[in-house]
Amino acid sequence: MTIAANDAEEINVFKGLANLGSLVQHAREIGAKMQGLAGELRGRRVTGTAGGGMVEVEVNGLMEVLRCRIDEQLVAQGDCELLEDLVASAVNQAIAKGKQLHADTMRSMTGGMELPGLEQALGQFFQAGDEEENDEEAKPS
Repeated sequence: MTIAANDAEEINVFKGLANLGSLVQHAREIGAKMQGLAGELRGRRVTGTAGGGMVEVEVNGLMEVLRCRIDEQLVAQGDCELLEDLVASAVNQAIAKGKQLHADTMRSMTGGMELPGLEQALGQFFQAGDEEENDEEAKPS
């Protein structure tokens, strides 16, 4: 191998390292954006209803159920099967709206570009963040 070829090889290695450093920096920036996005989604709320508004379920953009309201008249009827069906329906509607909110937020983050697998990857990221948060809450002080 000649000296010129050896120098060219070393230059390519350094270029590769520079590209790797750039990639790592870009990954850190994306990670910071995703954490901010998780906070934004945690703060945004949608509501699902059933039974003409007699049952309302509120979830945030991370699909965490925040509130369930059941009309007293519905409870007084004593029809457990109807109540169970209405609660399930309201939860499903709220989750569907929460997923749409999540998807819209992802689209705004990517400038409207459809990136295959992004929803799934970010969903796993948010779940991992929730597990870390729950672990910290469970630790004794």
